[in-house]
Amino acid sequence: MDSNYEQLLDRAFAHLPDLSAEKSDFKIPEVDSIIQGSKTIIRNFGQIADVARRDEADIAKHLSRELAAPVSIGDQKLTVSAKVQAAALNDKVRKYFETYVVCKECHKPDTHIEGSERGYETLVCEACGARYTVKRS
Repeated sequence: MDSNYEQLLDRAFAHLPDLSAEKSDFKIPEVDSIIQGSKTIIRNFGQIADVARRDEADIAKHLSRELAAPVSIGDQKLTVSAKVQAAALNDKVRKYFETYVVCKECHKPDTHIEGSERGYETLVCEACGARYTVKRS
């Protein structure tokens, strides 16, 4: 009976997908920005918000706080009232995705944010069910 059990286990494991080989095709979008005078315009801000599946105002608020500069949203673009290099913008956008979008357990972007309590919100992964407390953005 013991060898039959081992054969069943081997057969079951042979049919399981190789999770280590699973690759996510998700990539954090690169910022497409230009500097005009004393302002920086992120031309693909609408696309960034769509990929993040978050409200543009939430991302803008986070970037404003991180860059210590006022921002305004208009026509799928974000205008930062400061000269900011593309590398710094990419770093801040990546930080936003790592904190408020990508699941820390399965590394997938299939998440949403639930209600707040005392300055904190819960990041819930729709793929694996993990829940994380994050500071309100």
